[in-house]
Amino acid sequence: MDLGGLLSAAMFISALGLLLFGFGVAFSLASVGLTFAALGVALDAFNPTLLNAMPGRFFAIMQNEVLVAVPLFIFMGTALERSGLAEEMLEAAGQLFGKLHGGLAVAVVVVGALLAASTGVVGAAVVTMGLISLPIMLRVGYDVRLATGTIAASATLAQVIPPSTVLIFLGVMLQTANSQAQMAAGNMAPDPVSIGDLFFGSLTPGLLLVVLYLLWIAYKARRAPASCPPVPQAGGGRAGLVRRTVRAMLPPLFLIIAVLGSILMGYATPTESAAVGAVGALALAAIRRRLDSSTLAEIARATARFSSMAFILLFGASVLMLVFRGLGGDLYVESFLGNLPGGLHGAMFVVMSMVFILGFFLDPFEIIFIMVPLSAPALITLGADPLWLGVLLGLNLQTSFLTPPFGFTLFYLRSVAPPTVRTIDIYAGIIPFVLFQIVIIAAVWVFPGIATALPRWMFGG
Repeated sequence: MDLGGLLSAAMFISALGLLLFGFGVAFSLASVGLTFAALGVALDAFNPTLLNAMPGRFFAIMQNEVLVAVPLFIFMGTALERSGLAEEMLEAAGQLFGKLHGGLAVAVVVVGALLAASTGVVGAAVVTMGLISLPIMLRVGYDVRLATGTIAASATLAQVIPPSTVLIFLGVMLQTANSQAQMAAGNMAPDPVSIGDLFFGSLTPGLLLVVLYLLWIAYKARRAPASCPPVPQAGGGRAGLVRRTVRAMLPPLFLIIAVLGSILMGYATPTESAAVGAVGALALAAIRRRLDSSTLAEIARATARFSSMAFILLFGASVLMLVFRGLGGDLYVESFLGNLPGGLHGAMFVVMSMVFILGFFLDPFEIIFIMVPLSAPALITLGADPLWLGVLLGLNLQTSFLTPPFGFTLFYLRSVAPPTVRTIDIYAGIIPFVLFQIVIIAAVWVFPGIATALPRWMFGG
């Protein structure tokens, strides 16, 4: 390995070290990149004129129409959450299914999947579900491990069920990686990997996870009915229950189906659909008289805070990756992965293991902005289908979020759980759901058609 390779390896290790010690992510990435660029110039291992491309990169990010969908989807999900519509959905679903053993847990899974499709943000979904449903489940006598495991797993579906913001950024990164790999192989007109492809590719594994969660709850209801008792029904009779359920669930459900359906059927781009979703969520909140100036200000602040965090991370990672490639690091990564035993699958195992471990310590956006530009071009060169790769990475990040002892979702849930809920119970409760995650990852790995068949059938190719 020459000097450029040594510098690029040292730069990557330095960046991870700063992140693990808790320094600000975006500024750590950018400062490490610029420091090693200066060091490379001093040692004649880096061409400083490459930095002239940085303003153009930043401008291209700001002009990327797909990325405009991110703050709009965040706005839509935050509006549903802060206006109380999400709470209404959960309460109505709990009453609808609650008379059955395990019915409340079924409601949590169903509403969790719907919230995932509307918020796309794991932290918001976990906190919302934990605050609303955990006290009810504990009050009616649910086993604490089943309750916490169901809530954590259902909320984390926001990672893989579209229109997840994680999938949007992952799709943009994969588009760039695929173009680099194809053009390096001499293909000047590579087949695109669209956000719609990734949405469709993740939809089937996400729904399979929902099915496995529901089957587990059904098993617990049959084998240990005392662990998931029915919920006392509110007054008003069955007609009143149906009216409350329709009123609470139908409008948000229609909005979610309209937004997702327009993307998946090709009638609108993700950005156009996100704009409709944002306006629709505000309209629903206004119709329910849940929207006032303070709520609107809170929604706007939350959207601006999360969106700015994600984009400034992307800017910092762009600096790091430009310098990394300028030092020749991408060539060494490709050589390293290409020489591993097992070919593509050996390289995939190493990358997936790194992503899984980093998921204990870093936010998914941080991992995406670092690991995808670093490894995806090499994996695609080795023969990985970029769509298959993207779905596996999304599922991997979701699993890492759930896995004890460091999973982010577990800490989110711990922060809103009552003191009577022990941390060890949260860890134990999530284990069956983590096993389901591993089953789906293995299935997608062995049978790529689970991820690729639906988008290829819908869009051709």
